[in-house]
Amino acid sequence: MSYDLNDAQPQMAPIGELIPDGTFAKVRLTVRPGGVDGATPMDAKLLKASQSSDAKMLDCEFTILEGPHARRKFWQSFTVAGGKVDEKGQSIGWKISKSTFRAMVDSALGLDPRDESPDAKAKRVLPGLKHLDGIVFAARIMVEPASNPQYRDQNRIANVVLPDEPQHAPTMRGETVPPEPVNAPPRKAASAPAPGWQAPTPAWGAQPQAPSAAQAWGAQAPAPQPPTQQPPAQQPAQTPPSPPSGAPATGMPAWLNG
Repeated sequence: MSYDLNDAQPQMAPIGELIPDGTFAKVRLTVRPGGVDGATPMDAKLLKASQSSDAKMLDCEFTILEGPHARRKFWQSFTVAGGKVDEKGQSIGWKISKSTFRAMVDSALGLDPRDESPDAKAKRVLPGLKHLDGIVFAARIMVEPASNPQYRDQNRIANVVLPDEPQHAPTMRGETVPPEPVNAPPRKAASAPAPGWQAPTPAWGAQPQAPSAAQAWGAQAPAPQPPTQQPPAQQPAQTPPSPPSGAPATGMPAWLNG
């Protein structure tokens, strides 16, 4: 007996190595339940509580499905309730997250973000945040510098790539798209200045810009490729409950119907 290693996949990148800033990739979102109830019955025990405020968050794991960074993961939480509020008393974090979730749906289903037809609007109605679990969409990934030097820089979603952007179609096909950095490169250790070197005048006020195998979401979006490796510590698969009465029964993507 012998072991033929010629068809082995390339080894994964070193643990902790960041995905390059500005990378375009097709990603899958996996929700990591945090034990806190959400606003709908199907979101029971789904959210995670903030350790510093009354905010409730959706803890998400993102897995790159294809391309040179396939199987790489990064994590990000989205505020869905609580936290800082605006002048109307509405959660500022939720307003930002809501826009991102809508963009994910548009990207996954191939919906024109300007499409306000009844059919498009019906597809953007989620009976619960649980239904975002498994969504596959195109994303541009950034490197976010840590605010505390004791912590590492992290990958984050810079923006969801929408169907009306030129990078969307090739990214969803699994092609390699040239990266577009987000002006948030990882910190580098300062080198000693050469003799006679004078520091240039700093540009005060110039700050870096801050910026989940899934089922097919419908005929409009390309069917995602299954990942080559199951994510670790997956939660047991559960069949989501039926949408509540009043939720649109037609025009929904396949994932909304379980």
